[in-house]
Amino acid sequence: MLRAYRSTDVAAAEKPVLAAGVPLMERASFAVATAAARELKSRGHTVTGSRILVLAGGGNNGGDALFAGAILARRGAVVDIFRVSDSIHEAGLRAATEAGARVLPGERDDVVAAARAAGLWIDGIAGIGLRSPLREPLANLVTLLDEEREAAPDEPIVIAVDCPTGIGVDDGGLPGPALRASVTVAMGVLKPGLLAPPASRLCGRVQLADIGLTLTEPPAVATLTASDVADLLHEPDETDHKYTRGVVLLGTGSADYPGAAVLTAGGALAGGAGMVRLDSPEVIRLVLRYYPEIVIGMGRAQATVLGSGVPVSDVDRLRAPLDRALEEHYPVVLDAGALTLLKDGYADLPSTAVLTPHAGELAELLAARGEGLTRQEIEAAPIRAVRLAATVTGATVVLKGATDLVAGPDGPVYAQPARSHWRATAGAGDVYAGLLGALLAGAGEDIARAGHGLGKPALLAAAASWIHAEAAHSNGPIRASQIADRIPAAIARALHG
Repeated sequence: MLRAYRSTDVAAAEKPVLAAGVPLMERASFAVATAAARELKSRGHTVTGSRILVLAGGGNNGGDALFAGAILARRGAVVDIFRVSDSIHEAGLRAATEAGARVLPGERDDVVAAARAAGLWIDGIAGIGLRSPLREPLANLVTLLDEEREAAPDEPIVIAVDCPTGIGVDDGGLPGPALRASVTVAMGVLKPGLLAPPASRLCGRVQLADIGLTLTEPPAVATLTASDVADLLHEPDETDHKYTRGVVLLGTGSADYPGAAVLTAGGALAGGAGMVRLDSPEVIRLVLRYYPEIVIGMGRAQATVLGSGVPVSDVDRLRAPLDRALEEHYPVVLDAGALTLLKDGYADLPSTAVLTPHAGELAELLAARGEGLTRQEIEAAPIRAVRLAATVTGATVVLKGATDLVAGPDGPVYAQPARSHWRATAGAGDVYAGLLGALLAGAGEDIARAGHGLGKPALLAAAASWIHAEAAHSNGPIRASQIADRIPAAIARALHG
């Protein structure tokens, strides 16, 4: 599991380590210099003779950048230093100049000329304690540099120290100008903005440098990996049968959107459900044509999936299965049309109710709960939005997007990125809803006995996002039905590598 911690937690963890004399800056600067040398080599360059621009702010990131510049200068690089702040890490500056680095005059034309000449920049402008958006003159400098980077015929390598300057370190937002990185060298632990959009889109490849820093408290943001998903899945053994593997009830599809029932059924069957029931009379014949395994009608189920492909005019038929699932404490997935039920009732949901909105649907849901966030505001700061939604509803919330964000009423936000953006296709969300229903059904008896989720629905929703992203990974266009077909292989990769 990748774990990301807020800047205040990182600062608190650093104090006793520094007091013990652990050379954090020495280790950090070596990691930055190593990353720079590796990137130069990957482009066919050597450190010797390469022109490097060190952008040094006044904090520890600036010190890391300066010491990294000193290492590279000693290896033969031509290093220019631009002092972003009057207050600068003096020991780092002295080490860099003694190694042969040159300090530029503090004029706009000087930094532009140096930026254009350098094939690699080290971004040590701002530390993780600096709150975005950037204020002047930093905002203007970062805007200028990012424009130069984008306009360059041969785009420079940008190595960000800990986090790219300008991103929302703790909330993943992009409230102002930021300097896009090719590589971000995260010191000790990850920070939320490195995992969550939109900030994560500017981080390039993220490398975690072990500098001797350890945090034991729960993370603010986490990302499941294949081994985490494997730990959450139950691989059937000789004691299992179709009921122990989990029964999923689907209230999906309609005359207007019959394909949604086919796709949710495909996702649930591919996700390992022992049985899938369908309570949508209008689409029975179509679904049976694709999946004769489907059992028709209501019946006992360990998880329920409602709303995919159900228009607003028809959602009242979903109230009975929703009420039943809530009464019996079984997990229930509310997708698409079913989310409109929450505008007029169900004020206090349990975390076993899993809502799967996209940004527009989440804006409508929050507005109905008295929280006025627009779709644009949600997309600009999605961590805040998904946490808020989980808090005001009590439910587990999956904000679907290029990176799915999953939040329960407590615990971390899980950020699960797409492996391929070909996944953004009609019907992919229906497949996800069915897949999630299957995973929840497999744990449904345990969840029902507990009477509440205990964080398990959020974990399983994040696991479903990982499997869905793995199944959708493609070098070219892919249809939603193909994603469903590839789910069993994705699960097998998680379980067996």
